[in-house]
Amino acid sequence: MRAVVVEKYGVLPEVREVPEPSADAGSVVLRVAATGLCRSDWHGWMGHDSDIVLPHVPGHELAGTIAAVGAGVTGWAVGDRVTTPFICACGECEQCREGNHQVCPHQLQPGFNYWGSFAEYVAVPYAAVNLVRLPDEMDFATAAGLGCRFATSFRAVHQVGRVVAGERVAVFGCGGVGLSAVMIASALGAEVIAIDTNPDALTLAREYGAAHTIAASAETVAHLRDLGAPHVTIDALGSNEVIQQALQALRPRGRHVQIGLLPQGVQLDVSRLIGQELSWLGSHGMPAHAYPEMLALVASGNLTPNRLVTRTITLEETPEALAALTHATPAGVTVITP
Repeated sequence: MRAVVVEKYGVLPEVREVPEPSADAGSVVLRVAATGLCRSDWHGWMGHDSDIVLPHVPGHELAGTIAAVGAGVTGWAVGDRVTTPFICACGECEQCREGNHQVCPHQLQPGFNYWGSFAEYVAVPYAAVNLVRLPDEMDFATAAGLGCRFATSFRAVHQVGRVVAGERVAVFGCGGVGLSAVMIASALGAEVIAIDTNPDALTLAREYGAAHTIAASAETVAHLRDLGAPHVTIDALGSNEVIQQALQALRPRGRHVQIGLLPQGVQLDVSRLIGQELSWLGSHGMPAHAYPEMLALVASGNLTPNRLVTRTITLEETPEALAALTHATPAGVTVITP
């Protein structure tokens, strides 16, 4: 199969022929129809993830059709249209038995623990607990974004951040996960403030429901306070500077939700967390069993993740697009069609 192969961290990958994955017991192999280009893939390419072993194939947001079914997998057949969370949970440990698949200690992640979806085929382990059947009306490009950015934002905003109608929500970073958070929080009835350095991203944020937009600067906290201190702040970028601004802007007893990865770590003003009774909440993906509520809202038209897809590229264009994330994140979601 053709795949994007990383030989060295930070060095432009190549598209070349590699062996197809096999459908081992308990797993399936998907023919990849669409896969998202995510900033997490850039972190992996730069060597920020210790699980990656080179040579490596990135890619963790995916949708496609089942091409092969491994032994012991029931209820699924070749040709079924599916997606999967980027966290493939084992389904058997204590956390999985409690429904917390997103923090499974035995989880496997395509594009990180094993070869991912920047390829014509990808394996999905623990298929019985990680496959999600796609509605017939949902196209693959839209579905590809559900597994990481949109599903992650849905859980972060709705289930972890507990955003409700009438609250003010500030979203820092309007890449794919941030724009998803804007759309979801707005659909829940929140007053959303979107913050980014990219004017095009802020334009999309307004289209997706942001009531206010702020061009990120040293004055961001002052601008937020002028609008009214938010109940919830969301870091959808992964930045120590953003986190300091978010915590300074929060009203007493406010909630901060951290989605963006922080490979360089962060310094927290714990005295402020205590004195203002602020909540720091981490959010990491969403399990397959939680997808039905999100898919129902998509089917009803209350959520429109298809609008987030702004660019489609080929596998051959992917290495350059991945490297370009070093300098800037394009507005909206980029989807690869292998």
